[in-house]
Amino acid sequence: MTLNELWFILVAVLFAGFFFLEGFDFGVGMSTQFIAKNDKERRVLINSIGPFWDANEVWLITAGGAMFAAFPHWYATMFSGFYTALVFVLLALIVRAVGFEFRGKLDSNKWRKAWDVCIFLGSLLPPLLLGVAFSGIMKGLPIGQDMEMRASLFGDIVNGYTLLGGVTLTVLCLVHGLLFTTLRTLGPLQERARNLAKKLYVPLAVLLVAFGAWTYFETGLFEARPWAVGAVAVIAAAAYLLAGHFLWRKRDGWAFGMTGTVILLSVGAMFLGLFPSVMVSSIDTAFNLTIHNAASNPYSLKVMSIVALTLLPFVLGYQIWSYFVFHKRVHEKHQLEY
Repeated sequence: MTLNELWFILVAVLFAGFFFLEGFDFGVGMSTQFIAKNDKERRVLINSIGPFWDANEVWLITAGGAMFAAFPHWYATMFSGFYTALVFVLLALIVRAVGFEFRGKLDSNKWRKAWDVCIFLGSLLPPLLLGVAFSGIMKGLPIGQDMEMRASLFGDIVNGYTLLGGVTLTVLCLVHGLLFTTLRTLGPLQERARNLAKKLYVPLAVLLVAFGAWTYFETGLFEARPWAVGAVAVIAAAAYLLAGHFLWRKRDGWAFGMTGTVILLSVGAMFLGLFPSVMVSSIDTAFNLTIHNAASNPYSLKVMSIVALTLLPFVLGYQIWSYFVFHKRVHEKHQLEY
């Protein structure tokens, strides 16, 4: 395995980890407007992700940093081409974080409701916009020989296929978050989360099938290695069926694990289908950005590999430890402001 391939895999793992971990954060944030009946229940939902959400966002920052260092041309093309969308993602994450911190600072219903709306929108927009962006990467974008992406907002970036991808990812995150809520709460709140997940199960299945079928016909994701990508897709479908099985049997941990598996395999299938490309040009495949023409020089990759492999075990150890420490369920009596 070359260092270019290693860093491609690491970037894929970082994005997969982000969507798995931050996915349930987004889902819980959205669910505050659907299953919480009063301020105490919203507080419980927020407390359920309180110790985790900021660390989960680091996965996105680290993925962007890894792209910047290992594949600077990929970073430059993607972040400049999706500049408007990524600005809105950043603003949404900022507003969401401020909402978590500020909603309890004043004893005022209007104050809390205003920040609750910010938390909802800050949880809704990132998966929607990121889903649109990554769907566009799979479909192909107008990238020229100079590695510049000159895409129109409506048509190249926002179209039927990418909108379907954004909506599918958003609903998947919502269901993933609802199942996380069943693990972290008790009583009526837990039951409402489980019931809403059941109501969304079939609509989400329709979205996943529709997006998968459209991906097959719209993109070249299955062309390079059809059997491998197809096998991953079949396993993801089986995981989703198992999620429904466990959901109806109230095996909440297994159901959550299965939706998480769907997210991980979906991201994995995308990167597997793209390899060795990192961005596809809709103008000419000769202009595709690959792990070779978009990469840093070998010396930089070598130094980065040494640093990353040294520090990564400590970062992972800290996050695993935090989940272990805060693994207990959250009750209404837990009014701590995270």
